[in-house]
Amino acid sequence: MENRDIENRFSDCLSLIKEDGLKESLKLILDEYLPNYWFHEGASSTGKYHPVYAAGDGGLMRHSKAAMFIGKDILDNPLFGDHFSSHQKDLLLMSLLIHDGLKYNFEKEKYTNFAHPVLMAKFVMDNHELWDLSYEDAEYMARVIASHMGPWNKSQYDKTILPVPETKEEVFVHLCDYLASRKLINIHFDDNSMISN
Repeated sequence: MENRDIENRFSDCLSLIKEDGLKESLKLILDEYLPNYWFHEGASSTGKYHPVYAAGDGGLMRHSKAAMFIGKDILDNPLFGDHFSSHQKDLLLMSLLIHDGLKYNFEKEKYTNFAHPVLMAKFVMDNHELWDLSYEDAEYMARVIASHMGPWNKSQYDKTILPVPETKEEVFVHLCDYLASRKLINIHFDDNSMISN
């Protein structure tokens, strides 16, 4: 496995997580559990559905970072953020960063795996003890990850029917992912794929 240099490459994201234990869990997930391709592939296998910053080498990772930072901005607004505890905010931000962790399955496939939200949700539940996450926290994350595709929960190419967001947490994660995929929203990254102002 390549040296992922998580402390440096994800210092922008890690700084958003307040609880030290959850921050350590997120570091572990990024460093040892996400497939190598997540750090290198584009966010869209066809290039049709995401903005320029999410294309090319590292595009999927940048899309995921963008979703997390959009989430942070929304949660900073008390109209939205006051509906969640600090602990829940950390879990939501972590979920946004890893929501597409298996977008092309466990081993890189040519196209997006339609079932990737439920694959990633199951992956969270299967590994939560290794990541030092409680069952309750893992279940919270798995639910919001599984439904992140929102109303686009069926495909003519796959028999999987994805869950549709129902709770405020699920709607929030879908909204952040949706906004991070819009071509009219441009998010700036520096040469090291760090969010820049």
